[in-house]
Amino acid sequence: MQRTALSLILFVLLGGALAQADVRVDGSSTVYPVTLAVAEEFAIENPDANVSVAFSGTGGGFSKFCAGETQISDASRIVQQSEIDLCAANGVEFVEIPVAFDALTVVVNAENDWAQCMTPEELQMAWRADAGVETWGDIRPDWPQEAIEFYAPGVDSGTFDYFLEAIIGEGNEIRTDFFPSEDDNVLVQGVEGNTYAMSFFGYAYYLEEADRLNAVAIDDGDGCVEPSTETIESGTYTPLARPLFIYVSVDAADENQVVQEFVEFYLSEDAREYIADTGYALLDPAAYELSLERFNDREAGSVFAGAQGKTVLETLRGE
Repeated sequence: MQRTALSLILFVLLGGALAQADVRVDGSSTVYPVTLAVAEEFAIENPDANVSVAFSGTGGGFSKFCAGETQISDASRIVQQSEIDLCAANGVEFVEIPVAFDALTVVVNAENDWAQCMTPEELQMAWRADAGVETWGDIRPDWPQEAIEFYAPGVDSGTFDYFLEAIIGEGNEIRTDFFPSEDDNVLVQGVEGNTYAMSFFGYAYYLEEADRLNAVAIDDGDGCVEPSTETIESGTYTPLARPLFIYVSVDAADENQVVQEFVEFYLSEDAREYIADTGYALLDPAAYELSLERFNDREAGSVFAGAQGKTVLETLRGE
């Protein structure tokens, strides 16, 4: 997915300087294709409204958002307490809105015919700092005794944070000898160019290159499950399925009609086909309806922080 080109297209569609945008969005590179797709369609229907969409990682996006530099922050994980505190210190209230499901996808080179399925424990072994894994054969003896070349999202990425939590686990450190990039296209190219490489990123970026990469199925105890829209929606792709979010400034929505209209469009039934076209899985329709109600009622704060183990609908309903 050539995001530089897409940004240029959006720049042209929106008719001018991004610095003059009515709505500025930044944050997760994983959520970027979703927001960009919605913004492009919104621009077609609202040619006088300017929306700029950029990516600097979930953490980088929250830094800008909490400083009041953006009106909407894309996030591939739930907002952290430190970010909640930073926003509060700067007087920035926000509404938390889930917009899609992603399957964080572990990928290997197309010529890799051995690592077709791995357990979370094997992934932890590969990526944990103190596990001592250097070659594929260190994970399973019958795999090649060839050094693994690691590629991973940058440390400001929500995808990095999610992988750290879901796979590495609390109290453990992730290895540091990986090639980092906030641009998922760089990770894609790295794995495509090295037979013994491994990486992880959002499902939409794998889908764009599915003919040149292999996705590793995950065996979390119930057999090998490949990432797909169906396995994300069914909840069988564990533990790497996750909701994706936008965080919207309450003041911006109150003071800027374009922000209000853009979020309404984002959560509308019409926008769902554009979200689905990116390769991510849609939420239950009721989740979009509940999110729109929460947005219009300006229900500020995070309801997903501390809601682990609950579905998106259960969380939105306060169950």
